[in-house]
Amino acid sequence: MSEDKTAFKAGFVSILGKPNVGKSTLMNALVGERLSIMTSKAQTTRHRIFGILSTPDCQMIFSDTPGVIDPQYKLQESMMRFVRASLEDADLILYMVELGEKYDDNENVKHIFENQAPKFLIINKMDQAKGSQVKDKVDYWQEIFPTAQVFPISALEKENIDELYEAIKSALPHHPPYFPEDQITDKSERFVTSEIIREKIFLNYKKEVPYSCEVEIEEFKEAEDILRIRAIIYVERDSQKGIIIGKSGTSLKKVGIESRVDLEKFFQKKVHLETYVKVEKDWRKKEKPLKKFGYQH
Repeated sequence: MSEDKTAFKAGFVSILGKPNVGKSTLMNALVGERLSIMTSKAQTTRHRIFGILSTPDCQMIFSDTPGVIDPQYKLQESMMRFVRASLEDADLILYMVELGEKYDDNENVKHIFENQAPKFLIINKMDQAKGSQVKDKVDYWQEIFPTAQVFPISALEKENIDELYEAIKSALPHHPPYFPEDQITDKSERFVTSEIIREKIFLNYKKEVPYSCEVEIEEFKEAEDILRIRAIIYVERDSQKGIIIGKSGTSLKKVGIESRVDLEKFFQKKVHLETYVKVEKDWRKKEKPLKKFGYQH
């Protein structure tokens, strides 16, 4: 870390926006690690996840949050609490929109822009723009939020990410680091493991099934040359259990193989993964299982 503590910068950067605008992709692009699951389906991020980027003179603590929605059931209410919590300690807010998105006078969105922290408005997916679309969109959002700095980017293609990084660094306050320099997230290894498995469920199953799933790591044993992990995939109904397992267990096996590949990449170690499926009826609507899965305190 930097010798001159007074010159050091550190702060909390909250990435907010509607579901599926690319918040997780942006955080992973800035931090350089796949900490948040990225799929093309909306509402894949359920928790508030810190991605910590430390350099000799700066520490950025990015906060990836669930998409801003009007909650329909208890799980979504918990997700919106994570969004509100990320506003409370934000030194900088990155509000992210898609290229074709228009301003929505939603209470949750208004609440974000009423917050006193400095704001950047990020227009994502500029790689899909045609003609003068990028300039038109920058002008459109600048008119709606005149106090926000507007940045067109492509999180997936990493376009303008370096410029955004420098602007974030400039906006952060002078402060000693909040976390050790080798720490990349506030989440445990078990949490990262469950998120990797949950991503594979989102990629391999359709419709409502992935949204009804939660992953619990029952066993996480680390030996010198291997990690032994036992994971339970919870679903809401018996019919979903059959879908997750698949004919002769083929679907569950595919999830296990794909998860193991990513887990070995992340932990830099051989992984032995066992997966089981259990039913926890209507868990998204009940306080007890939500507490067990870490959505309520």
